[in-house]
Amino acid sequence: MALPMLPGNSLNKNLGKDKFHKSQHFDYSNGVRMMVGSGKPGIGGELLLGQKSQPNYSVFPNGEGSDTPSWVAFDKQVLSFNAFFQEAVPQKREEKYRVRKCKIYFYLEDDTIQVVEPELKNSGIPQGTLIRRHRIPLPPPDDECFYTVHDFNINQQMVLYSRTFMVTDCDPFTRNFLRKMGVRLNPPTSTPLDPYSNLRQEMEKSMKPLRPYERLDTLKQFLNHDRNVLRFYCHWDDSENMFGDPRELTLHYFLADDTIEIREVIYPNSGRDATPKFLHRSKLPKHAPNPKRQPGDITDRTVLNVFGPMGQGGRYILDSLKTGAVHEQFYKDSDLTLGGIVNVWGRRVVICDCDNFTKEFYRSKYGIEDFSPVQYKAPLAPKPPRPVPPYNGFGSEEDSLCSCQGLLPKPPQKDFRKLMEKDRQGLESNVLRFMGKMVTENPIDRDRLFIISFYLSDDTICVFEPPQRNTGVLAGKFLERGRVKKPGQELFKSEMSQYFSAQDLYVGARINLNNQGFQLIDADEYAFNYMEQHAEEFPRANMGSIISKIRSIPEDKQNEIKQFLTLSDPGNTGLIPYEPFRGLLVGLECGLSEHEVMMLGRCFCERQQPEAEVGLMLAVAQDHLRKKHFESFSDMTRAFTHEDRHRTGHLSTKEARTICKAFQLPLAEDLLRALLKKFDAGSEEMDYHAFLAGINWRENPAPPVLPDDALKFNVDWSREARGPEVKSINYSVLLEDVFGSVNTNPTL
Repeated sequence: MALPMLPGNSLNKNLGKDKFHKSQHFDYSNGVRMMVGSGKPGIGGELLLGQKSQPNYSVFPNGEGSDTPSWVAFDKQVLSFNAFFQEAVPQKREEKYRVRKCKIYFYLEDDTIQVVEPELKNSGIPQGTLIRRHRIPLPPPDDECFYTVHDFNINQQMVLYSRTFMVTDCDPFTRNFLRKMGVRLNPPTSTPLDPYSNLRQEMEKSMKPLRPYERLDTLKQFLNHDRNVLRFYCHWDDSENMFGDPRELTLHYFLADDTIEIREVIYPNSGRDATPKFLHRSKLPKHAPNPKRQPGDITDRTVLNVFGPMGQGGRYILDSLKTGAVHEQFYKDSDLTLGGIVNVWGRRVVICDCDNFTKEFYRSKYGIEDFSPVQYKAPLAPKPPRPVPPYNGFGSEEDSLCSCQGLLPKPPQKDFRKLMEKDRQGLESNVLRFMGKMVTENPIDRDRLFIISFYLSDDTICVFEPPQRNTGVLAGKFLERGRVKKPGQELFKSEMSQYFSAQDLYVGARINLNNQGFQLIDADEYAFNYMEQHAEEFPRANMGSIISKIRSIPEDKQNEIKQFLTLSDPGNTGLIPYEPFRGLLVGLECGLSEHEVMMLGRCFCERQQPEAEVGLMLAVAQDHLRKKHFESFSDMTRAFTHEDRHRTGHLSTKEARTICKAFQLPLAEDLLRALLKKFDAGSEEMDYHAFLAGINWRENPAPPVLPDDALKFNVDWSREARGPEVKSINYSVLLEDVFGSVNTNPTL
């Protein structure tokens, strides 16, 4: 060959081919050797000479969108065709054939076909699914292929298993789908009439009477308004009769059948017998009492004459004009209005009011908006006051009061809603803790410190004395938890005593708990934050009222405050220490309590948190982990390394905190937060290798810690009174917010 062996220059057809399998064309059919695969392709799946590829399923034209398979794209999409077929009836003389209508469903997802015949009443023919859903082969000689979507059209015949169906029409979705595929639809045709069905219809029509009876269909009204009842509150004045008096009635109107029922409202000890009903449920005539009717006067149909014997075999003639019919009017829902009068068999009953369902019914049906009630009785006289006997000293005041309210004493009811709202919920303790001292002349008791806890859930107070060294006083519970009365109240009185509330406790307040005076000198951070968040309940924590008090002082004192603030800052830094600022406000007697001064300092301060040593914090953490026998440091290292995707050795503080919580690291929340903050070096990420090495008490043991050092990281109160967190006051912002100017001229 003279051509070079380069791609495209060779005449060999096998170049580039990777499939050389052969299709099997010969097999056994019913035990006979024969060629069964004439339609199969040749070597490598290529078609033989004169062979055409026939797809097994419908081939749809390519459209816009994703190339999804047909069982996904055409899921739950069905083509529906109307068709009929003729069925011969050789056994009967009255009919030769029948025309049976059916539906042909073609499922686009898998080319399956289903034929269903609608069921007709009293047809005598088994109807329903004629051909179950499956792929139907074409009639011979093409029985190796199956019907596809291209074989369907309107006004054409289809042979399904030797039965010829005539397709007459299709639904709009099918028509739309075939047009988009490019199929030219034939015009629809009509279904021929079935002779036997026409004969049956004529027979049934001849059996119907020419003058049918009038039928009153009340089923719809019953189904729409079953259990729907209109309720009216009525009044009947029976005082004209002997021993009569006004009566209160309740009228029920049943919308299901337009019947009325009336019940009488009988109060206890009224002297009347409790009758079950004032009027039984029935239709109430408007013009009553009417003359009594004889049996047969009020009927639906009137008989004019009777021929033959009574009963079976007799004939009668009905009055189609209803000349002798008796019509009687009954009350409807449109006749019942507020202020209207209902004639209840000669009794004038006035409708005074109705319930909410009745108002909504008349508002939606008749558009009535005025439902003003009718006053039919004088307003009740006010109940005379029930004097309460004074407290006798036995039990609590609430318990004694409950024994005076009934023959069967009941326990006093607590404020359950307040208990549920103000009870401990997670980290929200709802307990205000204050530190106080005794108000006494005894030098020993004067230096004793107490923790006064106020529980917001039930307004109870508990006093606890923490241990202090070298005082000679045993620490422990000083006052049992309970409600404490305010001093100066009379013991034996009818009114309820007043108890201490949360608003009575604030820094600087003097309270008397069971004849023992206490002065509150400090509070914990939770108490300050709670009062600031609920400033509308605690006026001494409301910055608006505090600033208003400062603005209301005389002008000379305002100038003195401005001059003192500017002279206390010679470097013009805008900051002054907290203690001189507190001494200024207390010395000027501005009417501010100690708590209000502290709130003012917290608002205009620059807080400085004490810096703890990293070594001491790690020693305390290792001490806690050693006591809890925590040794999962290798697992924590693998978890940190797994989260570090880029292997930088650093993770965010949030991710590190999540991993520590996942391993249930037995450290206090404040200590863990402080350690993570120390190792992040002021950035968003922390060095987790240094953190894990610091808390690993097995490999890097820290020196033992003293009990006093461990107490510094406890959440509880310490032995000594805390120093103020507020170190300095930003007086420039204070002057601007309070006095509206920032003039720092010392000559003011």
